[in-house]
Amino acid sequence: MGLAALLCGCVDSGHAAGRSDDRAAPCESSVVFRSGTGGYHTFRIPAVVTTPPTPDTPGTLVAFAEARRHSKADAGDVDVVSRRSTDGGCTWSPLQVVADAGPDTVGNPVPVVVPTTGRLVLVTCRNAATATERTILEGKRPTASAGRRVYVQHSDTAGRTWSPPTEITDQATRPDWRWYATGPGHGLALTHGPHTGRLVVAADHSTAPPAGSPDTGAEPRYYGGHALLSDDGGATWRIGFVDRTPDGRVNANETTAAQLPDGRVYFNTRDQRGTAPASRADAYSSDGGETLDAPFAPTEDVTAPLSEGSVLQTRHGGQAGPLLLSAPADPKTRSDMTVRSSDDGGLTWSSGLRLTTDPAAYSDLVQADPGTVGVLYETGRRTPYDTITFTRLPLDRFRAAN
Repeated sequence: MGLAALLCGCVDSGHAAGRSDDRAAPCESSVVFRSGTGGYHTFRIPAVVTTPPTPDTPGTLVAFAEARRHSKADAGDVDVVSRRSTDGGCTWSPLQVVADAGPDTVGNPVPVVVPTTGRLVLVTCRNAATATERTILEGKRPTASAGRRVYVQHSDTAGRTWSPPTEITDQATRPDWRWYATGPGHGLALTHGPHTGRLVVAADHSTAPPAGSPDTGAEPRYYGGHALLSDDGGATWRIGFVDRTPDGRVNANETTAAQLPDGRVYFNTRDQRGTAPASRADAYSSDGGETLDAPFAPTEDVTAPLSEGSVLQTRHGGQAGPLLLSAPADPKTRSDMTVRSSDDGGLTWSSGLRLTTDPAAYSDLVQADPGTVGVLYETGRRTPYDTITFTRLPLDRFRAAN
C-alpha cells in the first residue's frame, strides 16, 4: 500500500494555494499532477524548488513536470508545466504552462534559485516531435534544429510569471554531441567556498562512434555526463567537467548534484547499462564542477533499477544535515520509492525510508522548511506514471535511519 493511502490530510488539489494557517497540522502528502487531466495524457519528469520568502510572501514551492499531450512517449507534443504552493505542499495553484514549443517536445526541466536575488532560473531541452532519443543517438535527425537544443528562462515572481525562453545551445553543447539532456530535477547554487553563487546544472550527452566503427551511436557506452555552469546568475553558461570514459563500465546518464558541507560538489548518476555491479554511480568535484576529482564510480551500496534519482544536502537546526538520495529501491522494476541518507558525503548510504511499495520512478528532493524535506515523485497503483505526488518527511526521521 502506498504511503499516501495511509496518511490523513491528503489532497488532490486543483484549488489555488493558500489554505488557512490555523489548520491543526500540515498535510503529509498531496497529488500535484494526475495523468489524464488538464488536457494531457501523462505527466512525467518532476522537479521542485523552494523560492525564498519575501516581506510580502512566504517561501513558495514550485513544482515542474513534462505534460505529454497525446501519449506517455518521451517525444511528441510535450510542454513544461508548473504548480505553486505557499503552504508547504498541501495545496497547489492551477496548472500553468511555462514552456510550449507548439507540436514539438520541451522537457527535462531543471529549476534553480539564485540565492542573492531569489530569481528562479529554468533550463530545458527541446527537439522536433518526430525526433526520438534513438534517432538522435544514431545521428538520423533530418536537420540540426530537429535535434536537442537547450533553453533558459527566468521568473522574478516566484514562478507566477516567466520570461520568454532564450536559446543557449551554442554555450551548452559541443559539435560532436548527439543526444543531450539536462538533469532532470533541481539544479544547484553553490552557497559557500571560492565559487559561491555559481549555478550548476548536471546534464548528460552522447557522442558519435569513431570513424569506421560498425556502431550506430545508440550503444550505452556513448553516453557521458557533464555540467553546465553559470557565474552570472544564469545570464550566460559554459560547459564544466565532461566525463567521457567509453569503456562501457559506467555510462553516466541522468545526473543530479549537491554541494557538501566541505564545499565539494557531489554528483550522482544513472548508470545506463554499464558493466559495473551497480545501477548508480557517483563522483566529486573540488572546483565547483569545473572538473571531476576522479571518474564516476559505482555506488555499490544503493540498490535501484534503471531510473533517475535525486540528491539533496539538507540543513537541520542551523547545521549541515544528512545528504539524501531518492530513487526506486526494487533492483529490477521501477517501484518502492525510497529516500536514503548519508552522513559521510555519499561514501555510504542507509537502507533508507520506503515511501511506497507501489510502482514509482523519477523523483526530486527539496528542503520544504527547516525541519522538513519534500519528495516529488512519480507513482501510482497501476503504473509509475499515474500521478506525480508530493510527500513531506521530517528530517529527524533520517537520523534514526542511519
